[in-house]
Amino acid sequence: MVRELLSAICLVAVLEGLVLFVAPGGWKRAVQQLMQLSDRGVRLVGSLFVVAGLISLYLVRST
Repeated sequence: MVRELLSAICLVAVLEGLVLFVAPGGWKRAVQQLMQLSDRGVRLVGSLFVVAGLISLYLVRST
């Protein structure tokens, strides 16, 4: 279980790094837009990513 969790965290780091490598300008614009949101707005965006990730994980793991 711990090994899988650490593997998942490493994959997140790889994906985040790929976004920064491939589209640094887009990433900067996205961060600027997030900075303009209220805390509630940022939490909403974060919760949407969590839900989308959980649904994706369920779909991938159930096949």
